Amino acid sequence: MEQETSPPSPSATAERDLRTGHPLWADSNALGVATKALSTSTAVDIAIIGAGVTGAFMAHALASSADNLKEAFRRSPQILVLDRRPPLQGSTLASTAMLQWEIDLPLVELTKKIGLEKASRAYRRCYRALEDLTELVRSEHIRCAFEERATLYLAGDQYGSRALATEVEARTDLGLPSQYLSASDLRERFGIDRTGAILSQGSASANPGQLAAALLRRSIDLGTRVISPAEVLDVLADPEGVSLKLAHGVVVRARKVVFCTGYELPEMVRIPKADILSTWAIASDRSAIMPDWLKSMMVWEASDPYLYFRSTPDGRIILGGEDEEDPERHTISRLLDTKAAILKKKLEQLVPDISLEPQYKWAGAFGSSTTGLPFIAPAKDMNNVWVVAGLGGNGITYSVIASQIITAAFSGSNDKDSDLYL
Repeated sequence: MEQETSPPSPSATAERDLRTGHPLWADSNALGVATKALSTSTAVDIAIIGAGVTGAFMAHALASSADNLKEAFRRSPQILVLDRRPPLQGSTLASTAMLQWEIDLPLVELTKKIGLEKASRAYRRCYRALEDLTELVRSEHIRCAFEERATLYLAGDQYGSRALATEVEARTDLGLPSQYLSASDLRERFGIDRTGAILSQGSASANPGQLAAALLRRSIDLGTRVISPAEVLDVLADPEGVSLKLAHGVVVRARKVVFCTGYELPEMVRIPKADILSTWAIASDRSAIMPDWLKSMMVWEASDPYLYFRSTPDGRIILGGEDEEDPERHTISRLLDTKAAILKKKLEQLVPDISLEPQYKWAGAFGSSTTGLPFIAPAKDMNNVWVVAGLGGNGITYSVIASQIITAAFSGSNDKDSDLYL
């Protein structure tokens, strides 16, 4: 039995966990997603675990591809989205939503790890994902403060000016729109004192909560059901399907299951190891003073820890970083003010034309891999279970790719780039 429930107040939900602060996006409008409660066992074709931005892309891609999936499922598939929290209340609202095709690991360094052919495909696929995302937002008329942006990648203590110049050469060989800027170019155009930078085109920014909510609502219009609260306590997979055990003896039987829960995976679902990091972010009020170029630009640096920042259409500056290789540090409330002060000082030192007062402070955790590439593949030793994890700093970009790869797999075909994400 399913019972309709009203969408909770996102801001009220976010405030319950004061350890992680209060993200800017939690106070956005248009975050409501109608959910249902599940009190009896049911059978469906596809179950998606996680109602954040990754689950939203997955649900929308599968629901929109019903005709292509009919042959594999012998009908338009019944799709269920399950989440132990209300929709969007995991890592989605903690995102700073810098939607980039540039991977955490530069192309030259990625080539050393996986070879030129695969590294080239990985970068080209991310670039295509941004094109596909832009087209999706436009065609679906999604209102999520979406803006196309250029990115500025600054030389730092990890990669200096020579490394960035070499990186531009490698990207140019692939047709990726990147330009090397010398120290004098950087000072003249942006007032930033670094030894060099890469200026790239083709990225974007958005409100991640509004984007995910819109995709979930469109999925619901196409017949998808979103169930919350619904915590998966056990996963039993067999050649015919998967049984998901929920609370109170409720079982969801699905022919295919996709875990879109990021680093929050049940212990029985095994994937290659991903490092869990803590990160921090702040957003200014709308009176931030900033140079005009920041209104169309996103900035990050080749340092560890690194700083990244952008503006919003309503005049705020969002900045983040100070990552630590510890999955629990983001839960320490006293660190919020400390990290916020460090981020603010770093930004104002880097760009003297910027002045801001933090209005929002928050922290979160994310999973990352040694290559900067995610895991988008079947779970180890589990039939019919797929996992999307290790998304690193490109969570939304990789969510687009994951939805494409898994939709292709469920339709009986193979995405040519699926071997990159094993």
